[in-house]
Amino acid sequence: MKVVYNTCCGVDVHKKFLVATIIKTTDGVQPSYQKKRFSTFNSDIHHFKQWLLDNNCLDVCMESTGKYWVPVFNLLEDCINVTIANPKWVKAVKGNKDDTKDSKWIGDLFRLGLVHGSFIPSKEIRILREYTRYRFKLISCKRSEKNRFQNAFTVCNVALDAVVSDMFGKSASSITDYLIHSDSFDPDTCKSFLQKSLKKKGDQIIESIEGYQMTDSQKERMGIIHDHLDFVNQMIEKLDTKLDELVAPYENAITLLCTNPGIDRHSAITILSEIGTDMKQFNSSKRLCCWAGLTPGNNESAGKKKSVRITRAGVYLKPALVQCAHAAVRSKTNPYYKNKYERIAKRRGKKRAIIAIARMLLTAVYHMLSTGETWNPCDLYKVDMPPEMQEKQKQKAIKQAYRFLISVGELSADSLVQQT
Repeated sequence: MKVVYNTCCGVDVHKKFLVATIIKTTDGVQPSYQKKRFSTFNSDIHHFKQWLLDNNCLDVCMESTGKYWVPVFNLLEDCINVTIANPKWVKAVKGNKDDTKDSKWIGDLFRLGLVHGSFIPSKEIRILREYTRYRFKLISCKRSEKNRFQNAFTVCNVALDAVVSDMFGKSASSITDYLIHSDSFDPDTCKSFLQKSLKKKGDQIIESIEGYQMTDSQKERMGIIHDHLDFVNQMIEKLDTKLDELVAPYENAITLLCTNPGIDRHSAITILSEIGTDMKQFNSSKRLCCWAGLTPGNNESAGKKKSVRITRAGVYLKPALVQCAHAAVRSKTNPYYKNKYERIAKRRGKKRAIIAIARMLLTAVYHMLSTGETWNPCDLYKVDMPPEMQEKQKQKAIKQAYRFLISVGELSADSLVQQT
């Protein structure tokens, strides 16, 4: 095989140490190896960096083991080309591996160009990604606390959630606060908290609450859950303020992405934090969709196709795109994605259809960031076609159908003249 890197280094990274092997190919094909072990403290990583420079090794490959590769990458990226490899591409044979052999194996594969590098964005995008992913965790925590608060009332024989649509609306929140802080239950007082359309359901609400059993300890637990929920909301607001500062250089890209139906500001920030603004890293929209885990798998053997489910990639990007897809197919201002979704859902089902819409969104994002153009699909005229154009297309289709029937001998040419 052709040698791609004459001098390179394979690195096996662990929590407390790393093992590096420099591979040099001078005369012929047979390489020479230099192995050394370093700790993951910053001072020793600098020694590792100097060792690479002394050996004129500017190409390094290491496995993406948890977060342990990040400190090494941070100190090397300024003057050394670092390739981060997915573990499945550099996995050694089980039963014949150790730390030294692993670094040598990674270096050998990298030397021959057999390792696909993972996408690592710039430092600014990586910092933005840390904030958006932490916000995602807080949103999940907020959702869990809401469910926990609602379940706390269910086990106390309060079926309020069976009547109201939102347990955290104004009316429902007033009622739950009243139940937690009051020692007795007054139906009239409870009805006074109802607003707007809930006033019609006053009797149902009273019926869902009467006979409830709630001890002081249970009330105290509900208060703790509610306080924690308020704290999480405050942290989310604080994160949003910081995110507005971090995305200031990318406001044009955010505004551009928001022209796509279903993508709001928060979704646009999440997408940018995951893929960045430079689409040259992915070469094509298909490669980006594959990286995001929105491409069906290719699993065929002996002429038989096995599972073609999408991959597990895009842990943070894929849920954001699916959420945008659900919003896009419900858009009342632009029916483009809605019509696409309905056609695919009839053939493939709703779940596959929503993944297909998510992929369409990501493909549009790729081309928008590549060209700087706003969202404007080439087949949009078929969706937003005026009535006159629809009638014209219909008559054209009828004529084509008649010509086809004449060509196969089902109709005569006179019938086409009569139709026109």
